[in-house]
Amino acid sequence: MNTSLPATTPVAVVTGGARGIGLAIAQWFLAQGGRVALWDIDADTLFKAEQALDQPGRVLALHVDVSQPDQVQAATAKTAAHFGRIDSLVNNAGVAVFKPTLDTTFDEWQTVMATNLSGPFLCTQAIAPVMLKTGGGAVVNIASISGLRASTLRVAYGTSKAALIHLTKQHATELGTVGIRVNAIAPGPVETEMAKQVHTQAIRRDYFAVIPLARYGSTEEIANAVGFLCSPAASYINGQVLAVDGGFDGAGVGLPTLRETPRPGA
Repeated sequence: MNTSLPATTPVAVVTGGARGIGLAIAQWFLAQGGRVALWDIDADTLFKAEQALDQPGRVLALHVDVSQPDQVQAATAKTAAHFGRIDSLVNNAGVAVFKPTLDTTFDEWQTVMATNLSGPFLCTQAIAPVMLKTGGGAVVNIASISGLRASTLRVAYGTSKAALIHLTKQHATELGTVGIRVNAIAPGPVETEMAKQVHTQAIRRDYFAVIPLARYGSTEEIANAVGFLCSPAASYINGQVLAVDGGFDGAGVGLPTLRETPRPGA
């Protein structure tokens, strides 16, 4: 066990924590004085992130494929041995295949489901017993607006995220009885390096046209929502899905032409 900080200092496990939303979530926990275990399948990026954070004793980086039960169990044991406890789990690791339904192969389907759905199942199943040793904890699953609203080219990704939302409710119903709250975040488009690479200007204009706030979210805004759900301030919130999307889901059809109607008072 690492003894450089009080044994009661909270510990969060963030999967897919090497970049983007996951790294921002890790930074949120660190800013609150906590400790963080970063789990990621990309070893190079993971250890670069660990070095950049530069907080020995408060950050543990582990190379993990969350779709593999043996690796998840081993990482859980290493994290618990290193820190002595786990208080929060953020199931952020995810992969995507954006292809038409009829062009999506079964191997691609299985790959997406293994990481996006089986991963959170395996991680929660492994970490929950560790949480219970110190009285409980909180789990937040990073779903997606694509799990709430269907869209083209997302048959595997969207379905995996919709299933993750239901898994959230299943886990909340069972684990809530023993002191582990489980909730989900459904982000809309977020300004990540990946989004900057794959979202063309045309795609960005389309999103701006249908999101009431007319912009992408930031990784920090997603991290703030995750942090809230893991905090004591959310102590009576369990089994919920919070869309952090600038109003995208609430806007319904959101036809751009209707948005062009002059606003009241304009």
